[in-house]
Amino acid sequence: MAAIAGDAAVARFEERHRALRRRKALTTAIGTVLFAAAFLASAIVGELDPARLAAGVPNILDYVHRTLPAISARQPLTDIGEWYWAIDVWLLLMLDTVLMGLVGTLAGAGVALLFCFHAAANLAPNRWSFWVARRGFEFARTVPELVFVLIFVFAFGPGPFAGVVAIAIHYAGALGKLFAEVNENADPRPIEALAAAGAGWSETMRFAVLPQVLPNFLSYGLLRFEINVRAASVLGIVGAGGIGEELYLVVRRFIYPDISAIVLLILVTVALIDMGCERLRHSLIEAGPARATR
Repeated sequence: MAAIAGDAAVARFEERHRALRRRKALTTAIGTVLFAAAFLASAIVGELDPARLAAGVPNILDYVHRTLPAISARQPLTDIGEWYWAIDVWLLLMLDTVLMGLVGTLAGAGVALLFCFHAAANLAPNRWSFWVARRGFEFARTVPELVFVLIFVFAFGPGPFAGVVAIAIHYAGALGKLFAEVNENADPRPIEALAAAGAGWSETMRFAVLPQVLPNFLSYGLLRFEINVRAASVLGIVGAGGIGEELYLVVRRFIYPDISAIVLLILVTVALIDMGCERLRHSLIEAGPARATR
């Protein structure tokens, strides 16, 4: 009897296993078909044409070749000096772009810090503040910074101010979402202890939550800063000033060597900022657990 019961249990298990495999295979097949249909629809809407892409590659290479300067082996420094003939002007414009990204990041981070506790499901004082904070962050990060800067250039005129406001609003939404997710993963024990001691909501956020999440906040802020510098370079093309505006002018005037010089300057600047921010982020991430174990 025991053997018969055991065989029946094995048979039921195998039948369930086969049913699960059939269901998984069906789900995989449906997902594959849906993905293929979505990819095909995207290719049609995007006018994806491999032949057209292959035909355009030589034009891209020709354009890149035109932007490269003629640097001889006999006098490379002289040729590089002629290539960067306006380096003093470009460095000032690059500084404007970096400062635009920095101020926009600081302003956006400040707004995100003010409202991120309301946007955390486990920390919001009430559902209405949670809903307002979440929807506000969603709106701010959903609208691209290019759209914001076009609006603010029309409102305030061309210049870095429009770019700073656009970056601040867009990245307040992006950082607010990240900050809120960090808050939701905070250790609840200090929060419960302060609440039991009679602390108010603001005091609890300040003394129980903020010390836990601050290293992650700073890490995300540094990450967004390097992104914002790249964004500020692009925003200059639509009137926000900085090096992007100069790049737009030389592209329109077909001054090919200046195009490569400015692009290389942007790449080097962003790479240096990226390396510096990466080191700071790693030090902050490593410092967080070290403080927590003390």
